[in-house]
Amino acid sequence: MPLPAPVLPLHAPPATPPDEVLLGFARALRAAGVAVTADREAGYLAAVATVGLGDERATYWAGRATLTGSPDDVERYDQVFTAWFTHRLEAPTDRPRPPTPTVVHADLADDDATGAGPGDEEQDVVRAAASGTELLRHRDVASLSPAERAVLDRLFATLPVPSPRRRAVRATPSVRGRLDPRRTLRRQLRHLGEPADLAWRRRGTRPRRVVLLLDVSGSMSSYADALLRVAHHWVRAAEASGARGGVEVFTMGTRLTHVTRALRQRDADRALEAAGDVVPDWSGGTRLGETLKAFLDRWGQRGTARGAVVVVASDGWERGGTELLAEQMARLRALAHRVVWVNPHRGKDGYLPVQQGIVAALPHCDDFVAGHSLRTYSDLAEVVTRG
Repeated sequence: MPLPAPVLPLHAPPATPPDEVLLGFARALRAAGVAVTADREAGYLAAVATVGLGDERATYWAGRATLTGSPDDVERYDQVFTAWFTHRLEAPTDRPRPPTPTVVHADLADDDATGAGPGDEEQDVVRAAASGTELLRHRDVASLSPAERAVLDRLFATLPVPSPRRRAVRATPSVRGRLDPRRTLRRQLRHLGEPADLAWRRRGTRPRRVVLLLDVSGSMSSYADALLRVAHHWVRAAEASGARGGVEVFTMGTRLTHVTRALRQRDADRALEAAGDVVPDWSGGTRLGETLKAFLDRWGQRGTARGAVVVVASDGWERGGTELLAEQMARLRALAHRVVWVNPHRGKDGYLPVQQGIVAALPHCDDFVAGHSLRTYSDLAEVVTRG
């Protein structure tokens, strides 16, 4: 579908046709949890072709009108639109404002430059932004340059949020389910004993708590920042949904540190700085068995881990005894609903889970997943939700 030349304030070297960029945005939105169907994608392309890519605000509203299906999708749409197109922290508003300057990240991959003239370069900015962003989603976060990390940091806000559920203890009134004899009887009494409508009840669902145990020792220093950004995104999403305490975060090294309060700050960079201020063993040694025991003794048996989905993010390098680690993992498995182990080396070629810590822990894990790129963090949310 031919589209007019884009003048959106995108940031990156040239490359892809505008319709591919728009489709990429729709798919990023789908990856963020919005139900974007093929029909909506077609409607989005048609709407943008009508309003033109030259008007950023019109493009924003064209996508919002065609790609979102409910008010719950709007906030996520704003986050993905900002990360994909502008890298600004605010969605377009009705107030007029001056043109946004283009921010160029020179270190972004320009894998298929064509040598086009200056006029074509402005149009190809859209294509390069899409291809560069998509590549970043699959790159190992430990191998990124500072400029690439700056771009990737903004994309963490587009990650899907896990939403594991559990059965509620009490049944509530419903239009179907099991017969509610008391409510049915009360209805008949209100009608002086004459037959009345039957009342029904059923057990609903409640959010299930998620607990993150993040290894911040020296061997995990390349991934600790990314894992804390994932944790910050999940904590903020739980707070926004009203499920305060739905996500609890701890760091593990040579000691256990509770960092949930620090991660409640709105700004991700400030939240990570606050977390860093309270973690005394950043990039230090690893004593997984002892820190797990501290977690279970102080928090786990009090209810934090009971019935929760517990995610342990570590490469499994253990300086303490693996017998203690295996014993504590068995305790954790008995308390938690599910235990997910995230290893940043899991998805790399040639990796084998032969480290003593991993060998001791795996028998007590329900899932063993990768955790080295934005894509794997997106997959992690699906694994946790499955719990």
